[in-house]
Amino acid sequence: MKIRLVLLLTLIFAVTSAAPSFAAGDRYALVIGNAKYPDADAPLKEPINDARDVADELKRDGFNVDIQENLNGDGMRRAFDRLYGKLKAGSVALIFFSGFGVQSNRQSYMIPIDAQIWTEADVRRDGFSLETVLGEINSRGAGVKIALVDASRRNPFERRFRSFSAGLAPVIAPNGTLVMYSAALSSVVSDNGGDHSLFVQELLKEIRVPDLMAEETLNRTRVGVTRASRQEQVPWISSSLAEDFSFIPGSGGSRPSTSGPVATLPPPNPTTPPPPTNPAPPPVAETLPPPRNPPPVETPATTPTEKSADKNTDKNSTQLALADDPTIKSLSNKLVANPDDVSALYRRGQVYASKGAYTLAIKDFDDTIRLNPKDVEALNNRCWARAVVGDLQSALKDCNEALRLRPNFVDALDSRGLVNLKSGATKNAITDFDAALKINPRLTSSLYGRGLAKQRNGSMSEGNLDITNAKAMDPNIIQEFESYGVR
Repeated sequence: MKIRLVLLLTLIFAVTSAAPSFAAGDRYALVIGNAKYPDADAPLKEPINDARDVADELKRDGFNVDIQENLNGDGMRRAFDRLYGKLKAGSVALIFFSGFGVQSNRQSYMIPIDAQIWTEADVRRDGFSLETVLGEINSRGAGVKIALVDASRRNPFERRFRSFSAGLAPVIAPNGTLVMYSAALSSVVSDNGGDHSLFVQELLKEIRVPDLMAEETLNRTRVGVTRASRQEQVPWISSSLAEDFSFIPGSGGSRPSTSGPVATLPPPNPTTPPPPTNPAPPPVAETLPPPRNPPPVETPATTPTEKSADKNTDKNSTQLALADDPTIKSLSNKLVANPDDVSALYRRGQVYASKGAYTLAIKDFDDTIRLNPKDVEALNNRCWARAVVGDLQSALKDCNEALRLRPNFVDALDSRGLVNLKSGATKNAITDFDAALKINPRLTSSLYGRGLAKQRNGSMSEGNLDITNAKAMDPNIIQEFESYGVR
């Protein structure tokens, strides 16, 4: 049922045949955690743990990872040189740096632990310019360049300058680059006192979601950090990616959570009852029964005029927020140039849906399907979005058509399970979720959805077991389903 942030398979095949391969051997990452700065009052608690966790995740995602800790200037220079030497045409190159950063002359510098900084000239002498590093990576032919910088900390160096700008500066990066700072430009945040930074906690949750494009992974990270910090920390993103890239490509869909990020998924609980050996979802009738227990409708204590004004205010603020989203801006610009750009329409619909703008998402999926009626991913995404807003009859038609075009399409099975669950067709929901779990036993939404369907169908103990296992995999799954109108 998830909004599947994954390009059409046909487009993936086209990209892989015409563009450089991003296999494991073509992905290189340099991960640096600098914590022991002599000029600081005490070693930083977060960078080492964060660097190790990021390195471990990138290794699982097929990156050749060079992880380094507490590097001096010579060590950082050698580390960057090693990265440069590995790159070839079409490689993916990723840099993660956690430590102190300083902006000088409108550039951001990553600072080694032995830097002797008393003036801005010292920053340029001892620090490593992010723009210079990205430029060097680009000159070696890297097709995708990603920089994740957790260095927006108040550091002991800037206070020594007569005049200085806190935080980091915007990056003028070559095409094909995706940059993310842990906080907004020219702003600083304090470490949270724990062993891991909030930025990295949210980043790892989103990287672990399969099939998200990298831009959307970082956009979701920004949303997660902003919410968790109550808007005190808002990461900054800049993208000029010219091709699609996913941290975990081709591993099955996952719905972006509008209420919270998705946690890492451990192996399924061995006590989970196995799904049927040969799940064969029965045809689902085109007419849905009414929901068994429709939620009560709350009547707001406002006049029609006040209600209309509130709606207009909310609508305007939402439109402004969406208009400022860098991914939406980029895709909208493509559509201005070519209104029939089916890839841009589909991806913008994905982004809209992930941000809860379901009406806009459905419109983009409408246009995608108009241009390509056999687009199964768009049909599935529209099914899911329609299910969330309660247009269950239309959603069912979309899912059935997607499954007709691609039998055993796990995402559409999951989506149709949601439709049936919301409509009260619990037996059909269980069958759909069973079939989805047979294909992907780690699909938490199907496990949780099956648990709810079993409970409503009278199998309380089996339902409780599914729900318990799903919550162990993803602690946010309850809030996620609640955001879809399922309680």
